[in-house]
Order: sequence, then structure tokens, then C-alpha cells
Amino acid sequence: MSEAEDLVAEIESLESRLALARASIANRFIGQETVVDLTLTALLCGGHALLIGLPGLGKTRLVDTLSTVMGLKGNRIQFTPDLMPADILGSEVLETAADGTRSFRFIEGPVFCQLLMADEINRASPRTQSALLQAMQEKEVTVAGVHRSLGTPFHVLATQNPIEQEGTYPLPEAQLDRFLVQIEVPYPTRATEREILIATTGAHEAAATAVFTADELLAAQRLLRRMPVGDSIVEMILDLVRACRPGDDSAPDYIRANVGWGPGPRAAQALMLAVRAEALITGRLAPSPEDVRKLAAPVLMHRMALSFAARARGENLSSLIERAVATATRMQDAA
Repeated sequence: MSEAEDLVAEIESLESRLALARASIANRFIGQETVVDLTLTALLCGGHALLIGLPGLGKTRLVDTLSTVMGLKGNRIQFTPDLMPADILGSEVLETAADGTRSFRFIEGPVFCQLLMADEINRASPRTQSALLQAMQEKEVTVAGVHRSLGTPFHVLATQNPIEQEGTYPLPEAQLDRFLVQIEVPYPTRATEREILIATTGAHEAAATAVFTADELLAAQRLLRRMPVGDSIVEMILDLVRACRPGDDSAPDYIRANVGWGPGPRAAQALMLAVRAEALITGRLAPSPEDVRKLAAPVLMHRMALSFAARARGENLSSLIERAVATATRMQDAA
């Protein structure tokens, strides 16, 4: 077998495993296929995801199910205003041995896991939120001057309530940029809600089964980075990301007039990985322009901000990103 044939065989094998994983997740998290696929995209890319939705829409259930299906050790932190960095990272305690000698011992915090659910992350103070910055980027923490590795894989799936803003702290831009995607969790459709009602109010509930192990997830992440991406897709990603920066020469007038700041290079990196994951999940060997259009909003939304004047006019980022996608598509068609 040639190297190309080996790659195709590995991709096809992974696609079948991902189909099993999606089916197992669907046993407990009914409907919401887009939410499931975007969350899987974050894991396949080795990244983190920010889930935004009202209480009771199954965000915690989804993360718990993913932990089982992907074979990851999971922990959950309920963020509150009085949460301290040591509650997340861990701390050193002074212990006295039987012979009377004393020494410090480090007790690991809940961040030492493979899949961390940060529930209502915007309820913690900026000081506590900052405890996750190093963990999310470098996959290590520093306590008492000692660097401690979190190991791999390490993913953060954070939730945020979009309407209850009393007693909350907006996430800093540096932390938002560390999330690969922002996932909007909507209300279920009537048909989906009927399925949920029947499935969750009986004597028995369906259980998720493990499909991957942590090592197999790492192998999938390495395989994803070997997937080919056409030059036209690379150029489309660059056109789109750069068009969303108000200070860039290629930015259209509607971006300059409405956007205060735009996405950095990490957005292009995230989109490059995410379109590969989308191709894998949907059973294709390489990403397409449609993948770029589909993933533009989840990747870019939290990396942009409206200007004050645009907020006063009632503009919204979703419509601006849609226009930027259309502009990037036209540029590719003309190339």
C-alpha cells in the first residue's frame, strides 16, 4: 500500500468509529446533531469548546456522555463568585511524618483530568478565570513555582448562561480566544422534545458506551492533521479571517463600520483544523468550501466584537459573519 492509500484507509476507519460514537451519544443526548458534531469537532482538533445555552438544555448531560464515549477521565467544576484559583489548580499542604519530619505535598485540583467541565464559567471572578489560561494553552499549571503537566489529552468544555448576567464576569478576550469553537445550544424542536420526554421519564434510561480510549483520541487528532486541504480552501480561510479584521486592507466597508476588533491568526488555525474534523464526521476525505461556510460562525463569533456605534444601531455579529462568508466565497469564485 502507498502512503496515500494508507491515509485513506485510516481516515475511513476513523469515520466508522466516529459514526459509532455519534450513535452512542445520541442514546443520551437526543437530537441537537449540530451541537454534538461541533463538540466532537473540538475534541478531534485537540481544542476546547464554549457551550452557550439556557439551563436545562442538556449541556451537562452532553459533557458527561462525551466523557464516557471518548474514554476520558472527566471532572466538573461549578464556578461561583467565591471560587479561588487553588480550588481549580490544587495546593500544597504541610504534612508531618511519623518520625516528626515535615514536608509539603501537592494535592491535585480538579483541573488534573482529561475532560474538564467548567460549568457557568463566567460566574467566577477574573482572578479565578485566569487560573485556566495557562492550562488551556500550555496544558500545564504553575503552583508554588513548579510547572506541573496536565498530560494529554486535555480539553475544557465550558458552559455559559446567556441571559442571567447578575453576578457574572465577562470572559477576557485572551480566554475566549483559547476556545476553538463557540456552540449555541438552542431549544429542541417539538419532535425532539417528545423523544426526550419519553426517553427520560420512564423506569430506565439509555446508557452511553465507550467507543474510544484516550490514546485512540490522540491518534485521531494526529490523523486529522495529516488530512489534505486544498489550496482553494486555505485561501478561502485566509480571505474570510482577514476580511473580518477592521484594520486589514481587505476588510469590506461593513466590517470597518461595525467591528471593533477582529480574529487573530489563532482563528485561521482553528478553522483549518475544524473543516478537517467536519469532513471526517460527515464521511469525506477532504474539506470543502461548504465546511468553511458552516464553521465560520462557531469559530469566529467569540473572536470578534461589535463597536459601540454598531451595538447602538442594533447590529449583530451573525449577520456580519454571513456577509463576510459571502464575500470570501465570491473572492474564491473569481480566483
